[in-house]
Amino acid sequence: MKRITFTPRELDVMSILWKNESGTVSEVREDLGEDLAYTSVLSVLQTLEEKGYIRHESEGRAYRYYPTVDPEKAGESALARLQEAIFQGSSEWMFAQFVSNKKIKREELERMRKLLHERLREDP
Repeated sequence: MKRITFTPRELDVMSILWKNESGTVSEVREDLGEDLAYTSVLSVLQTLEEKGYIRHESEGRAYRYYPTVDPEKAGESALARLQEAIFQGSSEWMFAQFVSNKKIKREELERMRKLLHERLREDP
């Protein structure tokens, strides 16, 4: 799998595009909630397009940007990097750290248990 990597600012922009399914520079700039220059946001979008993570279509005088990479694929890549860099490649250690978070609600834990149960049935 090709590693998908984002800078923190690129991830902010991708999150907006994933949430809204698309966006113009002005829309993304507004959703960022920070006072960034139009050209700064445009630069991030152009970089993401050069990396192949988004594409654009003309919309009047503006461009509308669309994500070309799914958040799930980006998440897989990010988790793989975390697992390797922080947890020395251990899925068990990473999982233990994750589920020990006291902010996770019981309902979410129950859904996770169901996912684990289903995954265990896949591999004998």
